[in-house]
Amino acid sequence: MLLKPDWPAPETIRACTTTRNGGVSTHPYGTFNLGNHVGDEPLSVETNRKHLVSMASLPAMPFWLEQVHGTHVVNLDPKQPDTQTGDAVYTTRRDRVCAVMTADCLPVLFCSADGKEIAAAHAGWRGLQAGVLEQTISVFRAPPEAIMAWMGPAIGPSRFEVGGEVRDAFVSSDTATNCAFVPHNNKFFADIYQLARLRLQRAGVTQIFGGNACTVSESDKFFSYRRDGVTGRMATLIWLI
Repeated sequence: MLLKPDWPAPETIRACTTTRNGGVSTHPYGTFNLGNHVGDEPLSVETNRKHLVSMASLPAMPFWLEQVHGTHVVNLDPKQPDTQTGDAVYTTRRDRVCAVMTADCLPVLFCSADGKEIAAAHAGWRGLQAGVLEQTISVFRAPPEAIMAWMGPAIGPSRFEVGGEVRDAFVSSDTATNCAFVPHNNKFFADIYQLARLRLQRAGVTQIFGGNACTVSESDKFFSYRRDGVTGRMATLIWLI
């Protein structure tokens, strides 16, 4: 099963997010796990990935990053090895598919208003705070005001409990982010969607969409590391036609 972003992207853009349904993996990875680093049977992951290519009519197998909660953006325009460490991926080529995998962290898709540039970013709170979204925006030729962003499914604001050190990390660099934290049992509920919106807006991006799912509470649709511990991974993808 695929979810399509609700955003006014140009006609040259295709994008989707996978759910946990529609694959061959068994418990606790049932069923459409796309991550080969979580303990699932390699053959099941390979089968799911091939099914994704046909189901989404992708022009190629997605470029799978080795995500490390950092800020490095991989540019797919030059020839790349099969895998590369990074937390965002960018291209202007129609034979490349940008992808990030998540199971609570925030996936963010980007495209330019002229439909010629695309990117995908993986934003857990560490990468978000360190500037992965800003780094992704910086590789675009288009100015920030000509870039739109879509936020895919992530942990919701009533489920993302964090310690004071997480709040302090954000507020110390931008006091406006204090509004994204609600006190709860000597900790805080953090709204990762609001934190991302604030970061995007501060970087000059005003066309921001999505941000209304919760991977933890919507257990019938999404994998969630916070909820289940051992679990699969979804993919959020964008490509050009």
